[in-house]
Amino acid sequence: MISSLLDNLNYGTILLLMLLESTVIPVPSELVVAPAAYNAASGDLNVFLVVLFATIGAAIGATINYVVALYVGRPVIYKFANSKWGKMCLLNQEKVEKSEKYFDKHGVAATLTGRLIPGIRHLISIPAGLARMNYGKFLLYTTLGAGVWHSILAALGWYLASVVPKDELNETIEKYNSYIVIGIVAIVVLVIGFFVVKHYANKRKASEAKQQEPVA
Repeated sequence: MISSLLDNLNYGTILLLMLLESTVIPVPSELVVAPAAYNAASGDLNVFLVVLFATIGAAIGATINYVVALYVGRPVIYKFANSKWGKMCLLNQEKVEKSEKYFDKHGVAATLTGRLIPGIRHLISIPAGLARMNYGKFLLYTTLGAGVWHSILAALGWYLASVVPKDELNETIEKYNSYIVIGIVAIVVLVIGFFVVKHYANKRKASEAKQQEPVA
């Protein structure tokens, strides 16, 4: 089914595949968004709509993970991850725990930065649900993170349309994958740095305001 959808990319299949990728079904977004943008460069699709529908699909899929985690809890999530069905989805308890540790370390910003990290991207909504993170904030950060990721892939696909024959596209995307990861890590570091600086700046302002309060 998935291979058939990959061979027939349109806005509907892009949305569906990115929805699946943001749950627990292993659909490589690199082989969806980049080829769709490649097709957009020749006029078959609109590259901005490719990013839009991919991001909407990711937000819906992430919401499914969030709601399931919110209502079923950690024991059921772990049980599924260790089950036969979980293994078929390339899932295990270690991967879920890794996403939880990332969320615990980086807080709510993890739902933004986590969307950019392979192995974390499609699971970061689970610890957000387990932690009962505010849904509005979760959806905002998830959508922003997914939008950035899909924009990177779309830019890659659009560029490759001018230099790579279509029959070599997927192989070339896999070659570029390491560069993508390096670029994403750099973006994640910058985003985390921004939140850290902002946190300490707010903390400093609060401390200064408290010191300036008149003593009763």
